[in-house]
Amino acid sequence: MADITITLEDGPTGGRYVAVVDGHEAEMTFSKAGTNRIIIDHTVVPKELGGKGVGVALVKRAVEDARENGVKIIPLCPFAKAQIGKHTEWQDVLA
Repeated sequence: MADITITLEDGPTGGRYVAVVDGHEAEMTFSKAGTNRIIIDHTVVPKELGGKGVGVALVKRAVEDARENGVKIIPLCPFAKAQIGKHTEWQDVLA
């Protein structure tokens, strides 16, 4: 699969990462827990995008942003938690 473009919609109390691939939207939502933690609470990837790495790309982007901004992640979403668990190189951002 080609590079997946992900946009961040960031608000005062939370936001979401969004990927639109082949006309289908996948998202991962988060809430802010203070100024240096986010809680990833939900990931949705439509069946049309299943197996294309879109969900993993969403989590990876959140990890990259967390590192860049000095933020820690609390992964309440089972998918995000599993992906961070599988990628030991991402675990430095866990709260």
